[in-house]
Amino acid sequence: MLILRGLEEGRRQLLAWPLPEESLHPSLRERVRQLFGADLSVEEVCRRILADVRLRGDEAVAHYNSLLDGLPQDVPLEVSKEEWGKALTEVAPSLVEALKGAAQRVEAFHRRQREHALKPFQGDGAGQLVRPLQQVGVYVPGTVVSYPSTVLMTAIPARVAGVEEVIMVTPARPDGSVAPEKLAAASIAGVSRVFRAGGAQAIAALAFGTATIPRVDKVCGPGNIFVATAKRLLYGHVGIDGIFGPSETVIVADDTAHPYLVAVDMMAGAEHDELAMVVLITVHEGLITEVEAHIRRGLEALARAQVASHSLRARGAIVLVRDLEEAISLVNDLAPEHLCLHVRRPEDLLPKVKNAGCVFLGQNSAESLGDYLAGPSHVLPTGGSARFSSPLGVWDFLKVITYVGLPPDEAAALAPVGACIARSEGLTGHALAIEARREMVG
Repeated sequence: MLILRGLEEGRRQLLAWPLPEESLHPSLRERVRQLFGADLSVEEVCRRILADVRLRGDEAVAHYNSLLDGLPQDVPLEVSKEEWGKALTEVAPSLVEALKGAAQRVEAFHRRQREHALKPFQGDGAGQLVRPLQQVGVYVPGTVVSYPSTVLMTAIPARVAGVEEVIMVTPARPDGSVAPEKLAAASIAGVSRVFRAGGAQAIAALAFGTATIPRVDKVCGPGNIFVATAKRLLYGHVGIDGIFGPSETVIVADDTAHPYLVAVDMMAGAEHDELAMVVLITVHEGLITEVEAHIRRGLEALARAQVASHSLRARGAIVLVRDLEEAISLVNDLAPEHLCLHVRRPEDLLPKVKNAGCVFLGQNSAESLGDYLAGPSHVLPTGGSARFSSPLGVWDFLKVITYVGLPPDEAAALAPVGACIARSEGLTGHALAIEARREMVG
């Protein structure tokens, strides 16, 4: 890990880290060359796939499922209800109960959120209605690692918002099966239909629709860089919740922080992905050596030790700053996905946080609990986008319809102002339409 001293050195180094695409592993670049016969960028790969799916529909989706994930091309795209039911019997009962418990907390949080989001109003002859989207698609990544938690964190807010149909797409394993944990979570979360499709082809199918996979109004959920790029390229054809990159964890710690808890939170952040960013910002120099020692010892116990080690080497850092004011200043520059406050009075720092996806207050509020069942969705803005975007929530599945209903006297009273502006723009038809309402009143 990098050891950086001072606010300015921290800013200079951390804000200059390369974007995820610039950090693609050489093995992935070589695989792209082998599969596509050219040294293509991520965007070029996605554009090829999107165009093909738009043209050939199901056939193209099955082709890329086979090419990229090794599925037999004759495997049905839709997962049958019988497979869903079988999955519930294949998953350990303890996991089913855990998923149900997590679902209850996630749903309760988003029901409270919905109470604040659904606020129609009317006044001065105008108003707004709030309506749920009709169909949304949720992308759930993972073949080697299964992510049933992502099913809960995407589908439940949509269902609470009142979405009529929640379509789930997820990559399948080479034998064509979908991880039973994901199917069990889909049943618990109220997903309507599940399809075997991963990567850019899944996003394209949801955006354009195929003979089998329905077109949706909006696509939500995290994925790898190909999924994120496909979402960016298809925005406009379909709504998206955001462009999500590798996971980010920033920890702010003072002299009360427990070194082991800081270390395990850093390791937890690092095991997500080789491109994950993990940063400790501390005012206590003595913490640095202790945290490093705990990490060295603790990495050996991780099932994904190699992933976590690579992440900490490539995008791990510890920054020593003068005080907590400097620490929060650097946090606001980084705008991290996860911000963990291992400090004496975290509630005093919270009002000063301007940019972060989710803030975890105090050492008991482990980021990992937020990943599974604390309540808010774990789909959070990354790559600094917390400066202008929000966590996935009920509002992502709602839209506003405004309306105007002016009585005759108010329309007449507004006419001179409206007609004046219309004529200034050279739109005399607009002016005449406005003035006609005044004339009707007399």
